Amino acid sequence: MKKTLRILLMAFILCLSSCTYIYALTPKDDLPYEGIDVSNWQKNINFTEVKNSGVQIVYIKASEGTTFMDPYLEQNYANAKSNGLKVGFYHYLTATSIDGARKQADFFTSVIAGKEYDCKLAMDYEEFFEEGKTEINEIALAFMQRVSQITGKDVIVYSNLNNIKNIFGDDVALEGDLWLAYYSNPNNLINTKSGWDTYIGIQYTSTGRVPGIEGNVDMDRFSQEIFVSSGGSGGPPENNSRPIYYKIKWGDTLSGIAYRYGVSVQQLASWNNIRNPNLIYAGNTLVIYANDSVAQQPSQKIYVVKRGDTLWGIAMRYGTTVNRLVGLNGIPNRNLIYPGQIIRLYK
Repeated sequence: MKKTLRILLMAFILCLSSCTYIYALTPKDDLPYEGIDVSNWQKNINFTEVKNSGVQIVYIKASEGTTFMDPYLEQNYANAKSNGLKVGFYHYLTATSIDGARKQADFFTSVIAGKEYDCKLAMDYEEFFEEGKTEINEIALAFMQRVSQITGKDVIVYSNLNNIKNIFGDDVALEGDLWLAYYSNPNNLINTKSGWDTYIGIQYTSTGRVPGIEGNVDMDRFSQEIFVSSGGSGGPPENNSRPIYYKIKWGDTLSGIAYRYGVSVQQLASWNNIRNPNLIYAGNTLVIYANDSVAQQPSQKIYVVKRGDTLWGIAMRYGTTVNRLVGLNGIPNRNLIYPGQIIRLYK
């Protein structure tokens, strides 16, 4: 009997020494919500048919880089919402620096400003150039944190298996949940060691077919965790407010900015996730939900162009749009303005 126990003990020890620790990537919760993600590739979509097919969630491409707004964004958003679908937005990140990531975050949030979304905002960052792994992670974090600062909402990461295993680190995983692109059997996701051990959504095919859409479409399944907290509003906190984006300048204080726009320091801090109201940084962008009566009576009517200015940057700073500036000033080429040029900001 003792000999038998000794043999069993030795076998158990050998097993422990030879077995490989198994990592598994599993859903964070059940995935009961059927979804799709769309962009200009799908062109005109009949969202009534999409809804009737059983789709519940649609992720819509909003933007890419610092200038590209998906040409079907407004159409997709309006039609998905009118058919009662849950909506989320994603941005295709192409930044090659931390500063570039923050600028793309500013652009993304400006594109979706005022829109109601039900699902967490998503970063699609899959195209790398000459950046190293450390820089890629810094770029991802800069984008995610800037979007969260402006919107007050969580940002998730859309990524494939290779990138979560070999590129993205623990800091990115801690910053946001995972929306995984994986087209094989999810039960095979063992020995998958990454910063994430769970996902809240899975894109399971890129060649799906859905009534109302011509051609292929990405298809997804999502868990309850995909939904934003506090009702999922990406718009202003009050009906009579609209978002203004203000770029902080040297010498600015939060109290001074608050006074200028008729809001409180506490509101500015809350809207922008600022922990220390006495510490703000030149170059960062604030989102301000000013009352329309304040927003429509700016103290500054004209702007003198400085070296390095862009029309988009001026529009962002003064809560207007490039199209309005072009129209007011008769600018023939929106990409060409000159130092010393006077720009009318408002009528």
